[in-house]
Amino acid sequence: MREIDSDVIVQAVKELAITAAHDLEPDILEALLAARDREISPLSKNVLELLISNADIASRERIPVCQDTGICAVFVSLGREVLVTGNLEEAVQEGVRCGYEEGVLRKSVCDPVTRKNTGTNTPAVVHLELVDGEQILLRFLPKGCGSENMSSLVMLPPSSGLDGVVDYVVERVHGAGSNPCPPMVVGVGVGGTFEKAAIIAKKALLRPVGEKNPRSEVAALEEKILARINENGQGVQGFGGNNTALAVHLDTFPTHIASLPVAVNIQCHAHRHKEVTL
Repeated sequence: MREIDSDVIVQAVKELAITAAHDLEPDILEALLAARDREISPLSKNVLELLISNADIASRERIPVCQDTGICAVFVSLGREVLVTGNLEEAVQEGVRCGYEEGVLRKSVCDPVTRKNTGTNTPAVVHLELVDGEQILLRFLPKGCGSENMSSLVMLPPSSGLDGVVDYVVERVHGAGSNPCPPMVVGVGVGGTFEKAAIIAKKALLRPVGEKNPRSEVAALEEKILARINENGQGVQGFGGNNTALAVHLDTFPTHIASLPVAVNIQCHAHRHKEVTL
């Protein structure tokens, strides 16, 4: 049994919070560069140049890539051979609090009834799963709400079939317009139950941008949805062109014979995500 002190988790989450706000990962930067190179609209190509330049300035100057530094989703994969000395949940929350305070990041979390700001950008939404091994994998996903607010879930009848799944995702993305700050990454969860579909849609966003689902029939669905989205011509920030979305990541989970849950979780062009293994 391996021991990991909760203070180590606090420090790790703090660093994830700060670096996620400042530094886009190579996968999203490469996707933006590729989108710029294939963009057919001069206006949207120019906007992509600005987005890439903005990311470079944020990283060099150590300032947030976007003023909306998000509400944090933290996915914790806890090895069964790990003993955390201290409170794991409290350590994650303290890491978020410290990161947003020391990083001088905007604190956006508030009570849903009174709308009073918590002042710490906590609580983060923590998803915990037990896995084999003696490590802890922390995956950090701050979600700005221009994109998060455009997310949705539907309980389709199984008779809708895969065509119904494709149609629903495409309609939701097109209906979002420029609100989620495209070009976007679209996470899709199909199956499970009401809440499971939403979780796997968000978790799908953690996959490197453009990495296909290992199941060939699911990967084909991703490609079909992405093509349909980009055929619409809404484009970058709604200025037209062929890059409304950079990628569609679709994951599945077995579901009830009478059910077909479909969740869509949209991420903006500033696709901030970081991870660390302890």
